[in-house]
Amino acid sequence: MHAVLLGVFPVFALIALGWGLKKSGFLGPEQWRPVERLTYFVFYPGFLIPTIWSAEFSGLSAGAVGLATTSAAVLVSIVTVAMRPLIPLPGPAFTSVFQGVIRWNSFVFLPVAAAVFGQEGLALAAVAVGALIPVINVACVLVLSRWGEGQGTSLRMVLRALWVNPILWACAIGIALNLMGVPRLELIVAPIQLLGAGALALGLILAGVGLSFRASIDRPVTIALVSAFKLIVLPVLMWWLAGAFGGDALARGVTLLCGAAPGAAASYVLARHMGGDASLMSGIVAATTIASAVTIPLLLIAFGYS
Repeated sequence: MHAVLLGVFPVFALIALGWGLKKSGFLGPEQWRPVERLTYFVFYPGFLIPTIWSAEFSGLSAGAVGLATTSAAVLVSIVTVAMRPLIPLPGPAFTSVFQGVIRWNSFVFLPVAAAVFGQEGLALAAVAVGALIPVINVACVLVLSRWGEGQGTSLRMVLRALWVNPILWACAIGIALNLMGVPRLELIVAPIQLLGAGALALGLILAGVGLSFRASIDRPVTIALVSAFKLIVLPVLMWWLAGAFGGDALARGVTLLCGAAPGAAASYVLARHMGGDASLMSGIVAATTIASAVTIPLLLIAFGYS
């Protein structure tokens, strides 16, 4: 239990730091956006490319991780859309519920995976990120194009959103270099790793900057139900599927963490730009972030990873 808490606490301490910096007015809202853009387009790819490039996938149940996480995302997407007639919410609010149950914050997921499972766990976590990004982005954009206010998004827009996603490109480059057996040239890798060194810390600080608790007060029941599904049902489903696909204990632990990660700030941005309920989305992200500080250690302990 001590090791789990030691791995989880620094992550949420940095999220709290980000929230404190925002509340203190250290930087204004407009000033945080270039920091976010730099982290997303430069630092984060600098972290992912060498991590995936050097991973030893052959003995890490990478296939089970990729299949379990994507299968869970597809299954939950289908069930949530099928339940649309039973959910008494307007279309834009439904899109936020949909994003809330399947999108996850990789800025939280990756450092926790590294702290709890080490470099092998981090490599598998990167596989999960690369597998899930296209699936979740396509699903969320399609749902927002159907139920978002004033939307009529075409397949072309969906494909463009994927084409310009730097995280997807970073994962694809890392996987290609790995599978082709390209040797790691330190002259190239060293500066990339220097970029990546700041990625996780900045990502966690930005996760704290993006927190907003206002909507949590306005719609507590909806947010509580979405949070419970995201933080309890989804991780258990991913853990079970990883075992069903032949994953070992490490693979199942990584998928458990993947499902248990809180909602992503990118959900709020997408909701704001595609006619979703941005206020509800921000409340879901805030609630899942705070609650996951408790649920992640409890799940790891309950499933024997303490």
